[in-house]
Amino acid sequence: MSIPLKLAVVGGGPSAFYVVSRVLQQLPQNSALGARLRVHIYDRLWAPHGLVRYGVAPDHPEVKNCTSKFDETAHDPRVRFFGNVNIGAAPINPSPDVTNLPLSSLLPHYSHLLLANGCPTPRVHPALSLPSSVCRPALDVVHWYTSHPASAGPPDLSRTEHVTVIGHGNVALDVARILLSHPSRLEPYDVPNAVLDILRTSRVKHVSIFGRRGPLQASFAPRELREMMSLDDVSFTPLSQDIIERSESEINAVEKISEPQVAGGQTLGIGTGYSRAQKRMFNMLKSGSKAHYGTTPKTFSIEFFKSPVGLEYSSGPHSVSLKLSHTTLDSPGPNARAVPSGEFSTIDTDLVLPSLGYIPDSSFFADNLSSSWIATPGLSHVRNNSGRIVDTEGNLIRNAYVSGWAASGAKGVLARTVEDARVVSSAIVEDYTKSSTGDSVDDQTQSSVLSTSPEITLDSIPSEVQIGLERGAVTTYEDWKQIDAEEIRRGQEEVVIGDLKKERQRMDWSSAKVFLSDVRDKTATSSS
Repeated sequence: MSIPLKLAVVGGGPSAFYVVSRVLQQLPQNSALGARLRVHIYDRLWAPHGLVRYGVAPDHPEVKNCTSKFDETAHDPRVRFFGNVNIGAAPINPSPDVTNLPLSSLLPHYSHLLLANGCPTPRVHPALSLPSSVCRPALDVVHWYTSHPASAGPPDLSRTEHVTVIGHGNVALDVARILLSHPSRLEPYDVPNAVLDILRTSRVKHVSIFGRRGPLQASFAPRELREMMSLDDVSFTPLSQDIIERSESEINAVEKISEPQVAGGQTLGIGTGYSRAQKRMFNMLKSGSKAHYGTTPKTFSIEFFKSPVGLEYSSGPHSVSLKLSHTTLDSPGPNARAVPSGEFSTIDTDLVLPSLGYIPDSSFFADNLSSSWIATPGLSHVRNNSGRIVDTEGNLIRNAYVSGWAASGAKGVLARTVEDARVVSSAIVEDYTKSSTGDSVDDQTQSSVLSTSPEITLDSIPSEVQIGLERGAVTTYEDWKQIDAEEIRRGQEEVVIGDLKKERQRMDWSSAKVFLSDVRDKTATSSS
């Protein structure tokens, strides 16, 4: 008798739901193999959907439309969601009421494992180590305006006039846009009232956004840049003529290299040039903002070829002085590296927000069991071969998989996550189908950390999770849908402008816990 497919999923974000959705599609409930399928999704946070809820900028509501697909997946009777459950070692800053569950307690209940826990930890810059009051990760600001359970609280914007963001990615522009936006622009969106209150007292007048390479290597998307250039009452500090000329020369040099070389009637090859999106962003930077510089109360600048090397308290009007190393490119092209030029400069600022990417959660890998077969020091993702986890020797871990940022590192957007889910879900179903028919899954040596018993109980859960459910600390997807509906209802009670209502009034865990307790009390009363 073959083992069933009882899949534990660590992480409840888009990657998890996309993989689970495709597994369900490939193994219909009325099929022989599909009938022996169960999926339990565990998330450290009390609410599902990961970055869609706690990472997407609130003024991008259309990005959250994917949650309707996640709802369909969660409503399959073979799927259960458990929120407020931390898998692995206890985190440094746990959410309130979190249930800590070591891998050693989880794995005996499951035949298959999917790691989809992403890269939730901000990458630290070694030169930026002052206290959090003046230097903190840009992710802290994201956590603040999304009411993330692990939020470190708001920055003190009442005494902050100049903000410096380090990094040229989309998150850097998201943070800058939120800090510069008039609160009335954000009121209709999923922005907590407490956040809006702080933004109303903000004294931020300028945001500088620094990157170590040039305009043609910036990682932000054209849409993000276009939004920045279109903000009301905010203008862009024009690019210097030197930056424009350097970039135009770079384009010409790369295009010359990239021209097809023909010899003997055959094309010998084409080099790698700049994409249309990269050129479009450069043209936007040259054109500048909708509002003319010098005519607005707030401004921003995007600085190039500068990298932080030191930070110290300032005796001037601003809190700190940031020392910057000037850089140049080692070669023309989109993949060029920044190298020091030997020049330095400083900028006085009140708040420094590094936005340099993300790495896996170190507390998860601190678990003795996981560190022995998953973690590799210095590697920004879990070792894998097309979604199948491999150990330090390159051998497959039987029935253990990884997807999303946990598999590839913190890069890519939702569209890439969908494509990645196709690969990983196919691997899960292929391996399960082969094992059910007695075929060998792979010739590579395999070790196992999961249950291999065909008698595994399909609907069992670890006792720690059951206890958490009974005391109302562990949440279910049904809990989430009740909270979701209530957040929307509360938002609709607020008239923002004219007949325009607020998208939702987001709850934190303390509010959600009280709400769920009231719902349970009413349910118990009505059934008695």
